[in-house]
Amino acid sequence: MKVLVFHIGRERYALPLTAVLRVLPVARLKPLPGAPHYVPGLLDLHGEPVPVIDLSRLAGSPPDAVRYDTRILLVDVPVLGKLRRLGLKAEHVAGVSDIAAALREGGVAAAPWLGAVAAGGAGEGGGMLQLIAPERLLAPEVAALLFGGAAA
Repeated sequence: MKVLVFHIGRERYALPLTAVLRVLPVARLKPLPGAPHYVPGLLDLHGEPVPVIDLSRLAGSPPDAVRYDTRILLVDVPVLGKLRRLGLKAEHVAGVSDIAAALREGGVAAAPWLGAVAAGGAGEGGGMLQLIAPERLLAPEVAALLFGGAAA
């Protein structure tokens, strides 16, 4: 399986490459009052407002300074029966890797967006690599807040 590898703090995570629509440079975001602390704002993508989640904040880590390898990963997530665009701010995007090892379930109830784990040498740095499940990123109340008007 091909994945896009990035870091949250010192730990390595990945998204299945098939889930990533585009990889964008970090851009200025419009603040979204009342949004959870891990939603820094809206990205203007050719006139389409796209909510962005900071993966470090979502994981409870302080966000790192924006660096040359910080990106916004564009994914589609299911909301009220429709696919909606969501941006994921990811730090230290390392690139594409191939996971050949067997995947093991690694999610925890407190973080349902964490998916399977690949143990050992998946690409640069080796060690454990945990997948992010984009379809489980948004709690229903957060999805309603971010997409309520558009999804209704």
